[in-house]
Amino acid sequence: MNKQSTNQERKPVKKERKRMATTLLSSCCCSIRYPQRQMHAKSHKRELTSDNYDNEKHHQQQQQQQQLNNYYGSRRWALSSGLCLASGLVFSSPEDVLAVVKQGPLAGRIPGLSEPDEQGWRTYRRPDDKSGGHGVGWSPIIPYLFKVPQGWEEVPVSIADLGGTEIDLRFANSQEGRLFVIVAPVLRFADLGGDATIEQIGPPEKVINAFGPEVIGENVEGKVLSMEVAEHSERTYYQFELEPPHVLITATAAGNRLYLFNVTANGLQWKRHYKDLKKIAGSFRVV
Repeated sequence: MNKQSTNQERKPVKKERKRMATTLLSSCCCSIRYPQRQMHAKSHKRELTSDNYDNEKHHQQQQQQQQLNNYYGSRRWALSSGLCLASGLVFSSPEDVLAVVKQGPLAGRIPGLSEPDEQGWRTYRRPDDKSGGHGVGWSPIIPYLFKVPQGWEEVPVSIADLGGTEIDLRFANSQEGRLFVIVAPVLRFADLGGDATIEQIGPPEKVINAFGPEVIGENVEGKVLSMEVAEHSERTYYQFELEPPHVLITATAAGNRLYLFNVTANGLQWKRHYKDLKKIAGSFRVV
């Protein structure tokens, strides 16, 4: 009986030990599993932080791309606008196109040089549409032409030049010399109307004495080395050589204007290129 009682007392003890072991095991498991949950949470937090960084970086890339799209979009718009303008010029009437061209920075200065010939000389012809010759009593300037060697180029004309607004054109070559064309109204020098001729203005002596100072800025007395008269296409030309300064002058008249074509150079240029300078002066023609 004592043995049975002892067994009954041991059963509760075993149950209690078993319960305590289960509790301890559960506690150990919890203590073991809890750090794993913490580590998982921290890992998850790092992943979220990395995702946020990627999202932010992606957002920045999208903003940069949008800025580029806006920039190139504006460039494309400007280009398309330019193409529209160009296409408008292509399909507009010739009069409209010419009006637009004349408003450019080179208005009034249209190149008129030809390609070089076999000797390397080029012919300049005053363009019909070149500005000039406007005002009371003025009519469009009758075109003229002349020849220059390779290397001669047109240079800007200033109203501060010696000939003022009556200098229609300038050409130059820094190694050889320079030239300029004076186109003046005949009424300044003679009471002539219509299609005046150089003979009506006067003989060579009178012409050079009257107009020579317009070219060299001083009296020509004692400076005229030679005077010649030539005729081309039924138009008379007076040709003069002056020294000093070294100048070749070709004079003629057409319409209601007097034309003075002047070729000049310094002493060294005159000595080295006299033949070419003489050829330039002799090539002047009014069309």
